[in-house]
Amino acid sequence: MREIGIIKHHGDEHVIAYRVLDIGIVITTIIMSANLYADSWNIYYLLATSVAVVSFSVMAELLGVYNPSFTSSLRQTFAPILLSWFCAIGLLLVLAFGFKITDSFSRVAITLWFVGTPVLLTTYRLVSGKVRTSTKSNSYEKKSIIIGATPAGLALAKEIQSSRHHGLNLVGIFDDRSPDRLSNDNLDIALKGSINDALKMAKERDFRHVYVALPMKASTRIKEVINYFADSTARVYIVPDFFTYDLIQSRWRNVGNIPTLSIHDTPFYGMSTFVKRLEDIVVSLLILLLISPVLLAVALGVKLSSPGPVIFKQHRYGIDGKKIKVWKFRSMRSMDNGQVVKQATKGDPRITKFGAFIRKTSLDELPQFINVLQGRMSIVGPRPHAVSHNEEYRQIVDRYMLRHKVKPGITGWAQINGYRGETDTVDKMEKRVEYDLNYIREWSLWLDIKIIFLTIFKGFVGKTAY
Repeated sequence: MREIGIIKHHGDEHVIAYRVLDIGIVITTIIMSANLYADSWNIYYLLATSVAVVSFSVMAELLGVYNPSFTSSLRQTFAPILLSWFCAIGLLLVLAFGFKITDSFSRVAITLWFVGTPVLLTTYRLVSGKVRTSTKSNSYEKKSIIIGATPAGLALAKEIQSSRHHGLNLVGIFDDRSPDRLSNDNLDIALKGSINDALKMAKERDFRHVYVALPMKASTRIKEVINYFADSTARVYIVPDFFTYDLIQSRWRNVGNIPTLSIHDTPFYGMSTFVKRLEDIVVSLLILLLISPVLLAVALGVKLSSPGPVIFKQHRYGIDGKKIKVWKFRSMRSMDNGQVVKQATKGDPRITKFGAFIRKTSLDELPQFINVLQGRMSIVGPRPHAVSHNEEYRQIVDRYMLRHKVKPGITGWAQINGYRGETDTVDKMEKRVEYDLNYIREWSLWLDIKIIFLTIFKGFVGKTAY
């Protein structure tokens, strides 16, 4: 009886090399700078180097610098690398001034270290990327073919053709169907022949990599193809047609020796959960300290504008669809928290004059920073909707409840892209959900920082907020 094999994860060797080289550059630049300009190498330089290596490595990991897709482009990695290094510098400066040891360092040596490190980090990536791409593109062993002109196969072909850093030279696509039976209008590479033609070429060592992109329902045919290529020395890969399932944060998990694949998952697990919570606590505390006078002024304005409580607490859906209480400054004379969905509209008579102002400027949402500290919400995430609102739209908007894979946020990807305030049509809600799911699908600490930054300039005030 044939044994069942175990799927093993193979990491990108270049990502490991980048990690090692980055640490080497951080250490080498401080040693060279200190030898050139410092009177002597003391224990403080060693401590500073250790702090810099650890803090830079952690931030680079969190900002996605070592994601395989990031290592292919200097433009993609430039900002995260700089931010990671600036965070390391910031921590060093805080510690140096806090412990009053700044006189223990040569200012010239430290300045050279601070400036030279990011220059070298980005420069060697640019050079190594070009060398690696040039070497791979001319490599005989990287000649590849795709079996099956399916959506998955066409997507793979497009990726190979658009990204030379993969080092794959696509010979062609092979399919037993005739060209007139294929919907390959967007295919930039011609069909090379049938699967039998591909097998003959494999036996003649015309290529080394075979990507089988047949639909999963054709399991019998896939097994036949794999058996065909077992009579060659080509490396065979399966390209699952998971495009059908619209994956969100999909990842492999082994149950014993059995591999499983999640279809709709949360981006927050392991270290990312800690990072997200730390981000929420630090940012919300800083903002609450900065806006405390504004909070008092708005609270006073609400109290003077109409009778009733200053804070309006409303049930919303939180992470995993659990009900939470969300706080807002009261902006209406009467509040509707019943089963009937009634969004605020332009000229709504329930809204006070002061309420209209704080809704327009998003000042009514400032108490939600307290919700963030409580752990009910995040700084960045899909905006929470009223429970009755959710129950309506989950019936008519596809994948609506998947936005609850993360905590609701004060600001989000949808809001900075113009979908803030009233969603008076199904089309608007569908677009908002689309942006929310894209955020969940693409989450990173760097994306959160980008959204927070953009919110400052265009996310708080909106024409559709009444």
